[in-house]
Amino acid sequence: QVQLVESGGGLVQPGGSLRLSCTVSGSIVRFNDLQWHRQAPGKQRELVAAIARGGSTNYAEAAKGRFTISRDNNKNATYLPMNSLKPEDTALYYCTLPWATVQTGQGLSTQEYWGQGTQVTVSS
Repeated sequence: QVQLVESGGGLVQPGGSLRLSCTVSGSIVRFNDLQWHRQAPGKQRELVAAIARGGSTNYAEAAKGRFTISRDNNKNATYLPMNSLKPEDTALYYCTLPWATVQTGQGLSTQEYWGQGTQVTVSS
């Protein structure tokens, strides 16, 4: 019904940059926020950044000043350029919809959606 496809992850040296992208598709009637979460090995998932449809943003302390979330409402896409990457940024990064209303065969349904994730590894 809803697909979130992330791209842009990879291996980068400390101090380097990556730009994550996510496109959302499916039988979506409406949604508002787009978010990026991450999960490092042995740690809980954490919210990295969020952006509302109107453009207001929210960042984890670890992301402030280094990551910049944006979105293109016409393309149902969100982007996360990440600069000054550190080894502790190593994680699987997920694009998420905290809620989305979709059209199903049984009517409207509202739930949370997650992508499959893209791996970011920061290492020398």
